[in-house]
Formats: sequence, C-alpha cells, structure tokens
Amino acid sequence: MLHQIAVGALAALCLATAPVAAAQSRDVSAYDVQIRRDKFGVPHILGKSDADAAFGLAYAQAEDDFATVQDSVFASRGRLAELKGAEGLPSDTLHRHMDVTGMLDRGYERDLTPAVRKILDAYAAGLNRYAALNPQKVAPGLGKMTGRDLAAFTLFRGPTFYGLDGVFAQVATGRLPDAGKVAGKSTLGPPLQEQGSNALAVAPRRSADGHTRLLFNSHQPFTGPLSWYEAVVQSGEGWHVAGGFFPGSPFLLGGHNEHLGWAATVNHPDLVDVYRLTINPENPEQYRLDGAWKTLTKRTVQIAVKQADGSLKLNDREILRSEHGPVLKGPQGTFAIRYPTMGGVRQLGQYHAMNKARSLAEWKAAMALQALPSINYIYADERGNVGYLSNGLYPVRKDGPDWSGVVAGDRGDLIWNAARPFAQSPQIWNPKGGFVFNANNGPFRAADPADDLKPADFPASMGIETHMTNRAWRAIETYGADPSITAAEFDAYKYDLAYSKNSDAFAWNKEALAADPAGDADLARAQATLRDWDGGTDLKNRGAALVALMWLHRRQNPESTPIQMLKAAIPILKAAHGRVDPEWGQVNRLRRGTLDLPVDGGPDVFRAIYGRLEADGRLRAVNGDTYLMFVEWDRAGKLSSRSIHQFGSATLDEKSPHYADQSPLFAAHQTKPVLFTEAQLAGNIARTYRPPSAP
Repeated sequence: MLHQIAVGALAALCLATAPVAAAQSRDVSAYDVQIRRDKFGVPHILGKSDADAAFGLAYAQAEDDFATVQDSVFASRGRLAELKGAEGLPSDTLHRHMDVTGMLDRGYERDLTPAVRKILDAYAAGLNRYAALNPQKVAPGLGKMTGRDLAAFTLFRGPTFYGLDGVFAQVATGRLPDAGKVAGKSTLGPPLQEQGSNALAVAPRRSADGHTRLLFNSHQPFTGPLSWYEAVVQSGEGWHVAGGFFPGSPFLLGGHNEHLGWAATVNHPDLVDVYRLTINPENPEQYRLDGAWKTLTKRTVQIAVKQADGSLKLNDREILRSEHGPVLKGPQGTFAIRYPTMGGVRQLGQYHAMNKARSLAEWKAAMALQALPSINYIYADERGNVGYLSNGLYPVRKDGPDWSGVVAGDRGDLIWNAARPFAQSPQIWNPKGGFVFNANNGPFRAADPADDLKPADFPASMGIETHMTNRAWRAIETYGADPSITAAEFDAYKYDLAYSKNSDAFAWNKEALAADPAGDADLARAQATLRDWDGGTDLKNRGAALVALMWLHRRQNPESTPIQMLKAAIPILKAAHGRVDPEWGQVNRLRRGTLDLPVDGGPDVFRAIYGRLEADGRLRAVNGDTYLMFVEWDRAGKLSSRSIHQFGSATLDEKSPHYADQSPLFAAHQTKPVLFTEAQLAGNIARTYRPPSAP
C-alpha cells in the first residue's frame, strides 16, 4: 500500500511540474521535486529520482540555514579564513596539510560512482538555486557550489571525529607527552563541543512487548556545521529515509529507512600515528629513513585571511611531507603524521549505500566498504536484528612499538599501508541478551556481560579504547539491569538524570570532601551540599549546579584538582544566586530568542546537557541532547518513530514560527511523531511548493 501511495504521489508531482518546466532555468527543469513542510516545519522531500530528491533537500536546508551551509563550503575549500578571519586560519592550514584538494583531484571521479556524483551535483544545484534567489545572503567569493565541495567537507571533517586536528595542534604547539598516549581532541569545533552520544537497541527478546527499539541520541553542538537538521526524503528510486542530516550533508547520517535504522556515536580508537623524524644536521630539508637521507617534499601555499576592514591579507604557509605523511616542525622537533583516509574520497559512497540498504546483509556490505574512518554504530531492523559496530580503519601495524606514543620515524617498516578488514573490527550481532549500546565508552562494555567482546581477542596495536563514561555506567545500570523493558521504561531510561557511583563526578566529590575547609564558610557549605547530593540533575536538585561548574572548570583547566574545581564554582554561584546550592533549574537554561526555559540533565548524564557560562551566572545549553529519535518495529515488523529537536526546523530565522517551537517539548521530555509515510503525512501538511526558478 505504501508503494502505491508513493507512486501515485510521484505521478501527480510529475504531471503538476510539466506545465511550468519550460519556463524554468536549466537547473530546475532538470529536477522534479516537491517540498512539503509539516506543521513543525520539517521538510518532506518527494522527488522522482534520487537526484531530484537531493536537489529538494538542499534547497530546504538552505532555506533554514544557508549561513551554516555556506560556512561548510568555505571550510571544505580551505578558505574559511576569507569568511571568518584569523578564526578560520587553523582550519585552512589543516586543510593544506591534509591535501584535501589534491585528494579530490585524484579521487573524486575514481572513487565515487556516477550515481553518487549525480546526487552530489543535484544537491549542489539546489544550494546554487537558493543562492541565486537570495544574493544578499551570499558571502563574497562563494561562487558556484559543486559536488566536489560536498565530498571535500566529508573528507575534511571525518578525521576530526577521532581527533586528527587535535594531534596536529599538539605537535604544532609542543604539547606532545614525553611518554604515553598521543590523543588529540578536536580543536575545530565551537567551545564545549562534546563529541559524545548515546545509542542503544533492544531486540524483541529484551522487550516486554516483543518490539524492536532503537535510540538515536547524538550529542552535537546546538548550532553550526555539526548541528542536526531533520528531514524526510523520498524518491521514486527507493531512497526513503528520515532522521538527522548535517548542514550541507546530502545523505542521512542517523535515523531509519523503510526497513532498518542506525544510530552513531563518536569513538576514539588510536588511528593517528606520530613519527619523530631525525633531521640531517647539514641539510634541514632531509630526514633519515632506513639508513639513508630522504628529502622532504615542500610547497608554499597562500591562505587569504579577512582583515577587520574587510580586505584580504595573504599568509604564506610551508607545507612539508615525508613518506609517512604530513610533516610539522614544532617546539619539540620535527614530526610526521600518518592517519587513515590519506588517499581516498569514498566516504559519501558508503553513506549512500547505508541509506539504500534494505537488510542487515546489505547494511553490513555497506559498512564493509570501509570508507568511513571511525564512529560507532548501533543497528536495528524490522526483522528484530540488533547489533553494535566499533567502526574504524584500524591500521595494520607492526607488533612491538608502543603505537599510542611517538614512534621512531627512521624505520620504513613502521610506515603502515593497509587497514584491517571489516571482519576484524569490534562488533556484536544479535547477542543472546538482546541489548547493545554505546555511550562513547570502549567496545568491551556494549551488551550484557556474557555477550561482551573480550580484549584478549584484539591486538594492542589496534589501539582500541577501554575507558568508560558516566553514561555508559548508567546504560548498564538502567537498560542493562532490566530483563524485560517496556515502552515507557525505554523512554524513561533515555531521560535518566543520574551520575553513577562509578563516575568521575563521584570520584571528584570524594576528593573535594576530604579537604579541610579551614574556616571558609562557603567552602564548608559547598562540601555539605556535595555530601548530601544524591547524584541527580533534576530541576529541584541543589547539588547539580556545583557539580556542573566543577566539570566546566575541569574542561577549561584539565590539570585542576577537585578542590580547585569546587573553589572555582563557589563564587560564580554566590554572585549570581546568593548561595552555593541554588536549584539546578535556576542555573541550567535552554535559551532561544525570547524563550528561556529551565532544563534538567547535565554533563555526561544520559540526558546530556553541556552549558556555556553566561554573564548572568547561568548556563546556556549549547551542546548535548539535540535531535532525538525513537524508532520502533512491532512484532509484525511495522515501523513507527518519534523525534524532537532542541529548537526547531528554522535554524537561523528568528521570525519563523519554527525557530523554537520544539523547545518546550524538548525541555519536557516530549516527542512528536515522525510522519514517514504518505498516509501519516496526509492532513499534516502546512505548505507544499517547488523550488522557484532563478531570476
């Protein structure tokens, strides 16, 4: 029945488009698409072909957030500093070190199929159509956007999820550890960017009603190039998906299609290797490799940087490369960096295959393409299959060296050239316990204990992470402790507000409570508050504000001790609230335009909320729970899903009714139905239109 409805709607669309096609420009006449906005402003794209749908998706995204899409295009070209000034210089410099343009020149047509490139070209055409109609919103120098820009953005941003840019920053600034693990966190995101997330699936055997359930709960910045955008996309060529897209993203990154769904979380396996080079004392352009002096390749690039008066100033950058990879000269010496995806442009092809998969076998085949360098995935489908994959391009490294630290750069046998096959990636499929999860913890706690992977089965050279987060502990203590999870419990556990006794927060408190207040009445009061704290982050909680501000101080000052963290939190709360223990809802706020709502949750809580300290002493939520989706298949395999966005579909338009219309629901732990089928959408359409022709 769904197929008949979709075909009928597509036929009507084609007939309705025909009379006006001749009057439209080439871009529009080539794309047969309708955009239907539901009552929350969410775009439902209906295209005759995949390319038609991509054109409509791009146009809708541009309507809601063209500025962010535009920023992403400048970044993908290595020209962000032209738009942002010195703020964009680190991004553009990394772009040159990674040789993104060179990789595109070599691999765009080689690595991406004509079908994928057609979709990318159509998406770019949709952006160009919006730009042509709204020239006042277009930054100088943007020019025509292309499919290459989309591939470049994915190629450039992908490695930042496992911290490549952070490693470059460590080398450049002389912050490499003398011994131990080199592990950089992303430096290109906004302040407080937490590359976290929760993802979880429950199979029929674990559900009280025999249903299969999937939680998509990615933690992203509330705004910017990595913020979530919701859409439903449908084409006559079988592309039918609903869920989360990034601005400038032509493919679904998390959510579901008609048959299956997946959720993603950031993982941090050790995928980046840093090599210390021995430089020839008589020739600084040479390094030693296998007993011989090799010459560094060198080129000088110019990066245009916007000045305060709007003019552009050219900055010269020397880009070096060895056989290992990009080379940086820093305060601690000269180092080469090697990482996955140094030579490929296949990522968007894999996303396309994931979007179009119709079964577990097809989805696994998509993942076996191994174009995506990292990211955990939780999977579920209409047949009751569930699974966990710690996806990664794990290098095939030589046994012996400590790959977590700086490696000797004078041995050619330490320059790896391949990734381990997909079958060797940590993964669990259809465990007996019927439960899989990830909350940015290592892959060895991902299911019931009897189903968990064993560290001994994976070589140390893979660099698999082993740490736990509070959210991981709470997943085990809620979902993992319940052998028969009801629909209500599935939701309630998602909104869990507690810190585990195993968490860092409790460890910090224990140390802070051991300190002598030495007559400091405010410190004594704060210690008493922490002593009575129940580990919660509900709106009435009087210990959560201290804990959150301690966390914030630690985030900004990683070497600080718990007592220093506590002492830093006290004056902030005293100045703004007149006491060290205000109710959490008075401090933690969801702010959007004129809306100012109390919101529960906190840092590393399953209901994750990360706040930025405002001038009034309150925390404005800027990261964490954003777009949420609950996906469900009943015993017969019938699909339903619910979602909520922290703001609304109109990301930038303050005059739109959808600028913050979902925020009250989000704060109240409520969702809205995803109108996935034509039958569900019927009666809920607020506006139907096609992208207009250019002037």
